[in-house]
Amino acid sequence: MKTGGNDSLMSEINVTPFVDVMLVLLIIFMVTAPMMVQGVDVTLPQIDSAPLKTEDEKQLVISINKDSEIYINDMKVDPDFLGEKLAKIMETPGTERNVFLRADKTIPYGLVVGVMADIKKAGAEKLGMLTDPEENPKKKKGSKS
Repeated sequence: MKTGGNDSLMSEINVTPFVDVMLVLLIIFMVTAPMMVQGVDVTLPQIDSAPLKTEDEKQLVISINKDSEIYINDMKVDPDFLGEKLAKIMETPGTERNVFLRADKTIPYGLVVGVMADIKKAGAEKLGMLTDPEENPKKKKGSKS
């Protein structure tokens, strides 16, 4: 390639194809990232309360779905061994000692309390209950409007 009347070669890199590829990759990641969020399907009770401030570090979440299956984050656990598994997780250095419990609103109260007891026995310092925000907090049950 010659420029002007000079016999020197052009040594500039054409970055246009590189930018095109990067923009396509960015769009692909933006579209697929929301689909990658997975978890246990739980219908949480709806409560009117202030949201908790969570930190960016990985949280330990115990979930109980509508079929009474128990999960530690996304890993299914036998209810008989929940306490043992949690105790081993809590022994790991650098592990978060705060645990959040997500229980489907149709689960019997006794099961939820049993899981809470297992979590406390395993050494959790704090136990939080996760809920969904109430759809219409102004309109309470039994009130006429």
